[in-house]
Amino acid sequence: MPHTKPVRLHEEYDNLIVHIEDHVATLTLNRPHRLNALSDGLLDDLSRALDLLAKTRHRVVVIRGAGRAFCSGYDIAADGSEIGYAAERTPVEDRDRLASNIELFTRLWRHPQPVIAAVHGYCIGGGSQLASFCDITVVAESAVIMSSPSLLIGGGYLSPMWVHLVGPKRAKLVSFDAGHRISGETAVEWGWATHAVPESEFDQHIDELGRSIARTPGNVLRMKKEALNRVTELQGLLTYARMGAETDALLHQSQEVKEVQGWIRDMGLKAAIARFNDEGAPDFEV
Repeated sequence: MPHTKPVRLHEEYDNLIVHIEDHVATLTLNRPHRLNALSDGLLDDLSRALDLLAKTRHRVVVIRGAGRAFCSGYDIAADGSEIGYAAERTPVEDRDRLASNIELFTRLWRHPQPVIAAVHGYCIGGGSQLASFCDITVVAESAVIMSSPSLLIGGGYLSPMWVHLVGPKRAKLVSFDAGHRISGETAVEWGWATHAVPESEFDQHIDELGRSIARTPGNVLRMKKEALNRVTELQGLLTYARMGAETDALLHQSQEVKEVQGWIRDMGLKAAIARFNDEGAPDFEV
């Protein structure tokens, strides 16, 4: 990716880097120390940047990750809001919080400019959800894509978008088998991604694709995107994308999920994953 001067768009971002060049706006998720996990702060920065970009005449938006990952999903560290304060939320508050994330990603889907997800390294859980709502997803061949996190923390939140892209049987595979991985090449074969390129060519390919699309005037791109989106929305995409918020909020109240959340708070994420891999999650009587 060419080195350009960061453009602030009259805003300060703690977790996002914005670059503008030749009608292409690149938003880089900038929490490399956490593999760009989706914190409340990062989601807020992304929301504000999209709002501002929607009012500009830029023609293409690229979303990518800093460091060695695109995005490791929602931040489920013991001290994060996803896990650390889960017990303080009522079921309705939890559902509303999850639905608000869907609404943010829906704004990607309806953003007036085409949005490209540039996926390298790890793309896990909520990261795959973010990429699924983008118009085009380009992956490095070496990328590791996981619909579900490596341990049980909910269920049904991410799966609907995977059904839309890869079909129900493959969506069930990656949903039922926690931490199931596919490569960038498999993601293209399944239909989750647009195409895969060697890692050594990845940055150049993303740059060339963005510039190529940006040759077309913004108003034309906007109407093309509207026409294509309308077909998919008539098939129910946005309706069933929201369904996952209810399923996830329900399972967050289950004893099984609360037990695993307790593991994360007590022993940390890595140890919790190791325990889950070794013995699975407990099964409680209904």
